[in-house]
Amino acid sequence: MQSLPQRRNRIVISLTLAALITGVIAAVLWAILAAATTVSDSGSSRIDILHLLRMTSIQAGLTTLISLLVGTALAWALNRLRFPGRNMLIGIFSAAIVTPGMVVAFGMLSIWGRSGWINQASLAMFNVSIGNPAFGLSGILLAHVILDGAFAARILLARLDSIPQERLKTGQSLNLSPWTRFIILDWQAMRGTLPGLAAIIFLLAFTSFPIVLLLGGGPANQTLEVAIYAAVRQDFDLRGAVLLALTQIGVCSIIIFSAAALPAVPSSLGPSSTKSWRDRAWALGLAWIVLGLATLGFVLPLASVLVDGLAAGLINLLSTVSFWHASATSLIVGSISALLTLTFTLALSLGRSASASQQLRIVLGLPAYAYLAVPAVVLSLGGFLLVRSMGIAPGAAAPYVVVFANALLALPFAVATLGPPLDTIARSRGKLIRSLGLSSWQQFKLIEYPLLGRDVGVVLALSFCFSLGDLGVIALFGTQDFTTLPLLMFRALGAYRSDDAAAIAAILLIGTIAAFEALPRLFERLAHARR
Repeated sequence: MQSLPQRRNRIVISLTLAALITGVIAAVLWAILAAATTVSDSGSSRIDILHLLRMTSIQAGLTTLISLLVGTALAWALNRLRFPGRNMLIGIFSAAIVTPGMVVAFGMLSIWGRSGWINQASLAMFNVSIGNPAFGLSGILLAHVILDGAFAARILLARLDSIPQERLKTGQSLNLSPWTRFIILDWQAMRGTLPGLAAIIFLLAFTSFPIVLLLGGGPANQTLEVAIYAAVRQDFDLRGAVLLALTQIGVCSIIIFSAAALPAVPSSLGPSSTKSWRDRAWALGLAWIVLGLATLGFVLPLASVLVDGLAAGLINLLSTVSFWHASATSLIVGSISALLTLTFTLALSLGRSASASQQLRIVLGLPAYAYLAVPAVVLSLGGFLLVRSMGIAPGAAAPYVVVFANALLALPFAVATLGPPLDTIARSRGKLIRSLGLSSWQQFKLIEYPLLGRDVGVVLALSFCFSLGDLGVIALFGTQDFTTLPLLMFRALGAYRSDDAAAIAAILLIGTIAAFEALPRLFERLAHARR
């Protein structure tokens, strides 16, 4: 396009970074493939890959189906209702994308576990135990739906908010029933997003690690990610781990390439717009019921984490050296990973927005989704094998591998946040930028950054929170000297120190929500202050 400013430097930087990320991923895959052919098969491996693939696919498929149903119902209810605190509640649902999976899993145990709130109340009132529904497939599905259902609801709510007011006025004048409006207006707005959203949720559930690790309840519900971790850390069955990793990479790659032809899923983490629609009483009543049940299902486990964590062993935890060491490590790793993610995102997105070639845009966009094809545990395994083959002690390489892997962890969501607005700016203001003769830096400083302040904060918040709550990468590389809060919490659970685990879960939850709420607002104000 002739209206685009000439920014060859941006394209060169973007291509260089894409090549770097591709090279690192290729090196990781090479290490895994090399291990598959060189690691001796002692015959002791009893890994049933077909069973693991079947169980992983079943739980990911059920998670996707239920999450889309819950997300659609919740988005419909939020779109219909107006009440004080609505935007705050939507913000809480939006935070689901960064809520650590192990925190939700711990909340599930606090509510539905054998010693949980509901079982204790049932014993006290009826002398009847409900058992332990937090473990097994039911617990895994519920924990996943709490996160992915809320994420789906926020995306779909944005699609409902995008319905033009003129169409709503026309529908209102025709006295459309709630069901007719849903079919004619709401479904038409949402259906284009559903396939891509389903692919994302399936991949998130397929590569889920901490939730399945904590709530799996045994080998019957084990998934590929957990099996890889067990093969390396518990059995040191490298050949079995490599075969599992190759299986997972193959399935994830097929899904990603299939989803590439689907419409992109827009990032929707800002405030929700409100539009008038006079609904019938029964529809409003149903919307309140849906909202109440969804809010209770999402908030109750997180509330239990705060109540149990802040009331139990917080004081004792704060007095331990290991907690402060793990906290410092988590903050340092999270901050560096967030800055690295932002750097990667800006380099890739600025290069893509400066290119008029569709083929080049695809090439520059693919490395951003490397993590979805090579998930955390697989990336960790490949990194472990790579540094081991180079004669480097895994403990010495651990900080670098964890930071880089965590940077890739948030990259798909970061590019989805910054990429579209940068494309819009380049195409809508390209002629103005060319006429003013602005340099690449001046274009970013004077035009792009002031318009993207909040989005930059969202990227930093997403990447910091993902890193802060990640267990998949540190699980293989963690040592006594290199421990983060999620790993410290996992070890506390393994040692039956439930009070310590509850306190760490509460701190992680508070930290992620605070960062997710504060960073976008901070950078939005900083961007406006520069105008």
